[in-house]
Amino acid sequence: MDKIIVKNLKIFAYHGVNPEEKENGQNFIFDIEASLSLAVPCKTDNVEDTVSYAKIIKTVTRTALSQKDDLLERVCQRVADALFEEFEKIHALKITLKKPEAPIKADFDYVAVEIERKRNESIFGNGV
Repeated sequence: MDKIIVKNLKIFAYHGVNPEEKENGQNFIFDIEASLSLAVPCKTDNVEDTVSYAKIIKTVTRTALSQKDDLLERVCQRVADALFEEFEKIHALKITLKKPEAPIKADFDYVAVEIERKRNESIFGNGV
């Protein structure tokens, strides 16, 4: 399966279990791999035949900023559901969400959650 990849998309948002995380916010970094067939746009050279990575970025950003979640897991799932809902051509997704400024007293680059989802396998049962 072909892929469209967005790496290291930085979004300042307000997620976390601590109240100060929801008040002050912090940087979150998304890696998105969208699996789909790119055979048609390879032939046509027409953006209408693919999924625009600019539109993927807008959807991820809008979804990440739309509410304040406690868990990275929840943010990832909401992003996956939004991408499936908006882009019918996407068959599967791998989403990694990194939290480089997690309020943990340790020396680390980031903590992260990664999910992989296929269309019609939403855990929320909405059929996306």
